[in-house]
Formats: sequence, structure tokens, C-alpha cells
Amino acid sequence: MRTTPADRIRDYRGRGWWGETRIHDMFDANARAHPQRPALLDPPNRPELVGGAAQRLDFAATAALADGYALALLHHGLRRDDILVAQLPNIVEYIPLYIAAFRLGIIVSPAPMQFRGHELGQIVRHTGAKAIITVDALKGVDHIGTALQLRAELAEAGVPFAVLSLRSAAASPQTPEGALPFEPIAMDAAARAGLDDHVAAHPVDADDIATICWTSGTEGTPKGVPRSHNHWRAISWAHLRGAGIRDGEALLNPFPLVNMAALGGCFMSWMHNAGTLILHHPLDLPTYFKQIAVERPAYAIAPPAVLNMLLKNEAMLASVDLSSLRCIGSGSAPLDPEMIQGYHDRFGIEICNNFGSNEGVSLISNAENARDPLHRARWFPRYGRDELVWDPPPPVAIRTRVVDPDSGLEILSPGKPGELQITGPTVFDGYFAAPQINAAAFTADGWFRTGDLFEICGAEDGGPPRFYRFVGRLKQIIIRGGVKIAPEELDNVLAQMPTVLDGAACGYADPVMGERICAVVVPRPGAEVTLESIASHFQAAGLALFKTPERLRVVAQLPRNSVGKVLRGELTRLAET
Repeated sequence: MRTTPADRIRDYRGRGWWGETRIHDMFDANARAHPQRPALLDPPNRPELVGGAAQRLDFAATAALADGYALALLHHGLRRDDILVAQLPNIVEYIPLYIAAFRLGIIVSPAPMQFRGHELGQIVRHTGAKAIITVDALKGVDHIGTALQLRAELAEAGVPFAVLSLRSAAASPQTPEGALPFEPIAMDAAARAGLDDHVAAHPVDADDIATICWTSGTEGTPKGVPRSHNHWRAISWAHLRGAGIRDGEALLNPFPLVNMAALGGCFMSWMHNAGTLILHHPLDLPTYFKQIAVERPAYAIAPPAVLNMLLKNEAMLASVDLSSLRCIGSGSAPLDPEMIQGYHDRFGIEICNNFGSNEGVSLISNAENARDPLHRARWFPRYGRDELVWDPPPPVAIRTRVVDPDSGLEILSPGKPGELQITGPTVFDGYFAAPQINAAAFTADGWFRTGDLFEICGAEDGGPPRFYRFVGRLKQIIIRGGVKIAPEELDNVLAQMPTVLDGAACGYADPVMGERICAVVVPRPGAEVTLESIASHFQAAGLALFKTPERLRVVAQLPRNSVGKVLRGELTRLAET
């Protein structure tokens, strides 16, 4: 399957942005060069998650498992351009499954473990997927049962659909009735020859689609995002170079292997650096900190809420060992400048601020391009602008602009929010089988409308402005009395309250003002948060009065999706109850 027009492929290849290398070629090179190097490490709490002992695979063992899985995929009838839905936790088998599918030209459509029958049914029906592979259960949730129910519904409609049970990860030795056991097929000389012949007869191109990932779904029905091998390689440089990933380093990934945060982050960086990929998810802080102490990663990803909480908890800080870390990548929510400064001063750890999306946004602020913690927490380089020169050059080829959503005119001066629009080799070609959505998602000249509001920041050296500041989501704006308010701005102010461990703002319906503001907060242990204390804090922070929350909801934890983004819809439901 290919979604990129031929003229665009020629253009990107001619510019050196795209090429012939496929993702599995990168892995094969690593396996040949470093067969005995540790490649994949299971989370140590795997037995409690899905059963089976935690595994540690070197590159040779990973390559062998990928070959065995390729034979198994063929055995179960999957072929080039078939779509395989994968609903798996972060266990070592997931990586060789990806590699096997890529080698055969089978398109992997990864689904978060949080998805149930409704969301899985939407994906399968929309894509025409031939099969789903999953574990029997995760932390007591019957995933195989959900998949089998979907299979039964499709069978009633006359649609063939296979349910593959990943046996090496299952707690039970028995395959559930109706499911097909999925396990590697032994590779002897005959099997090797057969696999090699099949791959040669069905060659995969770097412009072929490798994955169909899904948007976070915070604003409605999830949308499929097809990305080719070249799409993934083009965007992979952002994380690799932005975080300064070095050859052979160990990388700790706690985000699910289903979207840009993990695949464009640690997964593709691991393909580049031939290091050790330490797997983790769902997030369990004691296990996460144990992996840092024992496995000694040089780089890790962590949600902002975790970094803020840890820095504010001296007792927890005293019990963890962060000495191996030189850099931590974060994002999905605004960062706290004091947190960035705190990790630098206390541990010598640089925080890298990542802003990305499945569709191809790739903005990174790091210690090179934004030394000031205040800037790094809020600003992102205006890469892809003809009027700006960067040293070192941008890590990724992308063009950006900010456009007034009402007039459609490009904004070129600081201080006025507009929608970020992007184009270039990192950007996908359009949502899967969604022509009407794509017509609205792209401009007439082919730029993708991200739906993210940014403003240009004034230049401090008298030169042209070099940074954008993230303001919020275009569709999540609170409109109070006709005035537009970005909830992310209010989140930042709530995060500065000494009594607040975690907090976010949302709008709720009001017959007079249209919307008013609600603060949803998690208090620090032993602390009390009141609406009066929030109002005082907002006034002290210098915000306009109309931005002050007028309703408060206190919760044990904020509703977030699998990569840490606050679910605004859930917040609104809390606010209106």
C-alpha cells in the first residue's frame, strides 16, 4: 500500500530527505554488527502484567524471533498489504513482531491496551483488517475475549477475521477457544529458503505504508494515520538528534508502542543507535525507578506530571538512583521551568521538551537551542523558515507557519496566536480512507492544519523571532463571554501552586457567559486547595481576571490518555457534575 503521490516521492528523494532504506534494514544492520549486544529488556513486573518470565534478548535472539514470527504470519495467511491490528503491552515480543511484519509488507495498526470492543470494532471495520493479535489478559482485563466477541460479530456479517493469541506472553498454556495460537515457527534450512523466496517475490519499498496509528481520540472518533518507512525515517532524526542519543546507549521507554511518542521516539532512535531498548508500560513508578537503577539507561522518557511529582517529593528522591541519566525527554503537556532547572542543578540531567504528533509535527527544545529553562519549557524553534539559520542545523526537515484561523493569513509578527501548519517529509499524506476529513485537514497548497495554536515569540537579540510558543488546541479553546482562553495556559499556572500536585482547566457550559472555567486539581498530600486560594494564586501570577477559575473539582488523579495527555472531555464532564 502506498499513499504518497509519485511526484512527491521524486521530490523528497531528490532532496535527500527520503531514500531506499526500510526500517527492517536498519535493524538487520544492527543485528549483523552487534549480535551479542543486549537489545530488548522486558519490564521486571511482566509476570504480574501478562504472565511468563521477564525476558532479555540480544540482537541475534531478536532477529531469530522476528524470523520465526514472519513465518508464523505467513502460516496464518497474512500477506503483503494486509492490515494486522496489534493490541499488545510493552513486552519484548512486540518489537520482533513489528520487524517481521515490515519485512513482509504487512501493515501494523497498533491499538492502545485501553481500547475495548467499541474502538477495536471501529478500527477493524474502517481498515478491513484481516486479523488482530493480542494477549489473553493484562492486569485481569480479558483482551482475548473482547477480540473473540468482535470476531463473532464480524462472522455474522460474513467478514472473515482471525484472532491471534500471543502464546509466549500468555499466562495460560491453553489457547482460548476460537483463537489461533501465535508463536514463532522454528527456522531450519528449508524454512529459511522459503522465507527468503517469499520476501524476494514480494519486495517491500521504503515508500510503502508500514503502520496505521490512531489519533489520541480526545476530540471524537479516532482517525487512522498511515506512515511509510520513509515517513518514519524522516521524522526519526528529530528525537535522535534532539535528545542527543548516542551509539549503544540504553533507552527507557514507558510510553505504549502505538504512536509517535514511543515509535518516533525510542523505537526509531533504537533502530539508529543499536543500543538497548528497556520496555515499560503501563506506568508503575516503583518498577520504573527500579529499571533506571538496575539497567542504567542514559536516556528515559517521562510524563511532565511524574517529573514534577518526583522533584517535589524529597522522600522519594532519596530512594531513587538517577545517576545514569544524562537526559530525560518529556512532553504531551506544558513543562514547568522550575522543574527543568531543578533536574539540571540537582542531578546534571537535561530535560528535552518534545512536541510531536502522529501526523508529523516534530518540534524539540533542548539545551542547545533553548538554554534558558523558561524558554525550553514554553518555546519551540521555528524550524523550516527561510529567514532563519540554525547552528547546528535543524534535526529534521520540516516547514512551519502560523496562520490566523479566521482570515487564513499567515502571521509574521509576535504575540498573535494562530494555527500551526506544517509540510515536508515528516508529514503524513492524509487520514486513512477519510477523503472528507482530509479535505478539511489540508490547505489548498497542501499544508497540514495541526489544530495546535502557537504564537511567534519576540526576538531578544533584535533579530528575527526564532521561536514559537504553544498556546493550546484550536478546538479546546474556552470561550468565555466571547473571549478565547487556552486551557493549557491555565494548566501552567495551576502547576505553580505549592498545594497542587497536578491540575488542569476546562470549560463548562454557562447560560450567560457561554462557558466558564473550572479547575480540576490533585492536591499535594496533606494540603488543601480551595477556590479562594486558586483565585489568589492567579491574581498573584498577573493573569487577567476573566482567566480565573470559577468552579473547583478535587480528584485523586487527572484523566489522561496513554501518553499522558489530559482528556479535556472527561474534565468537562467532571466540571458539569
